[in-house]
Amino acid sequence: MEPHPKQTAFLLAPHREVLFGGAAGGGKSEGALAAFAQYADVPFYKGIIFRRTFTDLKLPGALMDRSHQWWDGTEAKWSSQNHAWSFPSGATLQFGFLEREADKYKYQGADFHYIMFDELTQFSESQYLYLFSRLRKLTDEELKKYGLGFNVPLRMRAASNPGGTGHDWVKKRFIGTPENPVINANRIFISSRLEDNPSLDQESYELSLSELDPITRAQLRMGDWTADARGGMFKRVWYNRKDERPRHFNYICRYWDLAATEAKVGEDPDYTVGTLYGLDADGETWVLDVQRFRESSAEVENRIQQAALSDGPDVEIWMEQEPGASGKALISHYRRNILAGYTFRHHIPSGKKDIRARPFSAASETGIVNVLVADWNMAWFDELTNYPDSLHDDQVDSGSGAHFITQKVQRLGDQHKKGKSSSGYAR
Repeated sequence: MEPHPKQTAFLLAPHREVLFGGAAGGGKSEGALAAFAQYADVPFYKGIIFRRTFTDLKLPGALMDRSHQWWDGTEAKWSSQNHAWSFPSGATLQFGFLEREADKYKYQGADFHYIMFDELTQFSESQYLYLFSRLRKLTDEELKKYGLGFNVPLRMRAASNPGGTGHDWVKKRFIGTPENPVINANRIFISSRLEDNPSLDQESYELSLSELDPITRAQLRMGDWTADARGGMFKRVWYNRKDERPRHFNYICRYWDLAATEAKVGEDPDYTVGTLYGLDADGETWVLDVQRFRESSAEVENRIQQAALSDGPDVEIWMEQEPGASGKALISHYRRNILAGYTFRHHIPSGKKDIRARPFSAASETGIVNVLVADWNMAWFDELTNYPDSLHDDQVDSGSGAHFITQKVQRLGDQHKKGKSSSGYAR
């Protein structure tokens, strides 16, 4: 690999802490692997590359896949059990993930010379800061005694685009604002955009990025760290992200917002979204799960039925009813044929969507809405924080509906438990 100028700056940066990228297509992945490869010939040099989930790690074209393009057929050996490369020098490069907050403790006692976070905005700040405790080595004098590699830097490296659940803390730590710039001799942000990567087919990728909504396009095409705040109704910092759910809830519902069509080539229809929403004993609410998909009518029915089975009989199922006879017929069909035996109710919302979203927004701003850490978080946060400018609003509609029902039930209390008709409290 012949590094382009921005990659070279990343590889040669003397700073202990570097964030590389900003825009999509800037050559972050190659830079991450090359930064380890700089010292792969040093005896027992140790590095690790993190993604948030194992699914992220094994995606085609992701860093683990790219590492095989680099080192398959060389003297380096791959361990599928440990997800690690071993080099003839004794150097090792491991791939890890931190899906839950507590996963950071899996590395307690380990030490690395090179730690790399790929897509840093998908991680929590506490995960990132904790891994600094793993960035260590023996003194050069001690290393010489054992014939090990010495005179190597300890490097904390990261690559990321704007957006994602950790957008705010990453921006504060590396980007700052004109009023509060980041001034730290050990920390630097190296911006790289599509134009900085001559290895990529820029024309075709530009065409792909043009299909995105304005906010996401500004983030990925231009590396715009201010684009995240344009929606205004929902902000990431309002939500408490939690690894574990409470054992007891006073009330839980799954609220479905149905889409009319399945996905087709060249089209971008709405999603069917079901939000699992709970009210705990302390009066705080929880977004526990979000099912989001675009399928045929038959597959939508199957997915909703499977979600009901997984959620269990204690979870009420709510569905938005569209106006007119067709909306009534659809609700009747689900009640009789798809969700028979479950507590199933319909909701006829009133008013404009942005007005209906305001109570959910207001509750979120007070800090009483908790979000269970899971794979769906990133798409959920991206839609909410871009709303109403995002291309889709189905997750906002479903979440707003679930919040409305939960708050209504909380106010009515025992009346709901006695089986009052949905028409009495769902409108």
